[in-house]
Amino acid sequence: MTKRLKFFFIFFNMLIGFCASLLAQSSYTKITNYQVYYGWAHNFPQDYMILRKFEELGKTYFMLVNPQTLETRIDEAEIYQVKQMSFPAARDFFKNTPYLKALKKAEKQSKNIQDAGIETGIPNESGINLTADLCPSHRPLDRIVFTDIVKQFQYIEKPVPIALSVSGLWMNKHQADLQWLKQLQNEHEIYITWINHSYNHRVSAKLPLKENFLLEPGTDITKEVLETEKDMLKNGLLPSVFFRFPGLISNQQLVYTLTGFGLIPIGSDAWLAKGQQPHAGSIVLIHGNGNEPVGVNDFISLLKAESSAIKKKQWILYDLRESVDEEFK
Repeated sequence: MTKRLKFFFIFFNMLIGFCASLLAQSSYTKITNYQVYYGWAHNFPQDYMILRKFEELGKTYFMLVNPQTLETRIDEAEIYQVKQMSFPAARDFFKNTPYLKALKKAEKQSKNIQDAGIETGIPNESGINLTADLCPSHRPLDRIVFTDIVKQFQYIEKPVPIALSVSGLWMNKHQADLQWLKQLQNEHEIYITWINHSYNHRVSAKLPLKENFLLEPGTDITKEVLETEKDMLKNGLLPSVFFRFPGLISNQQLVYTLTGFGLIPIGSDAWLAKGQQPHAGSIVLIHGNGNEPVGVNDFISLLKAESSAIKKKQWILYDLRESVDEEFK
């Protein structure tokens, strides 16, 4: 292949990537036949793993993941070479990639009822991975979290990466807050990795942990996962390959069910409201839904304590996808 032809293909793929980015911000309001669908998709020079398939206004779309970077995208199916596979076959095909290695690690850490999955980033990172959960709530978004990180990192990191675990009910009840977050992202103040946090996020004050949250008898896990993804797409959000268990509660069977959807469970080694202190590379957990002011205040205090290091670029916020990806390269 000539250099000119190679350049053309690289430029074409970059153009496709740009279009995919625009599509990811589109709202798919007439989704039909949304389904789990696995396979190999190729668009020179990149191989992708297909995770979902759906239709919108007569066109077929895929949700794909780049198994080398963990980045997801929505694209029209017709622009790819495609081979449908069973999930075991797809796992075997992509077994040496960071994405599949992360899935396997999450499964190995599946026995604990609390905090299963990947709970920390790379230990030598000079900073943290910030995750904020948006569980169903009657209270408004804690916007101070976002305005403070934008202010602290405005000359250091722009956009500032943050991972938001969003539930379906929160999205539906907090449209103004959701639009505000999207506006911050559109203005390149923040970059959001959207984590599936289930649709209903049911919780009981009476049930023991082994029967609580998603372990509650009668829970339809397929609906909890797929309906949340569909609502993300309808609201112009791009689902990531991550899932956060409500309450960080699961069991081994549930973890394997989630990885069976192609999703990587993300825990935390520093839930601030519980007094857990972050260290280099921690996956920090706060709640930004108005229900956990202690955690929000602790995070703001953490930013103030690290302000000098932030200015020297010695303490930053990391993109969760890059942290997980880097660990398995």
